[in-house]
Amino acid sequence: MSSLGLLKEVVEFLWQRKLFWLAPIMLVLLLIGVLLVVSSGSALAPFIYTLF
Repeated sequence: MSSLGLLKEVVEFLWQRKLFWLAPIMLVLLLIGVLLVVSSGSALAPFIYTLF
């Protein structure tokens, strides 16, 4: 299964069950995860880790 297929299934699940309030939570968690992965090898890592 491709990652786009998984994303489509998650969106359909949220849409069918009217769980729109979960979308911002999932988006914030995804952005934090991407930020941590991208910054882990850079010189910005010590500054970003102090935020958490």
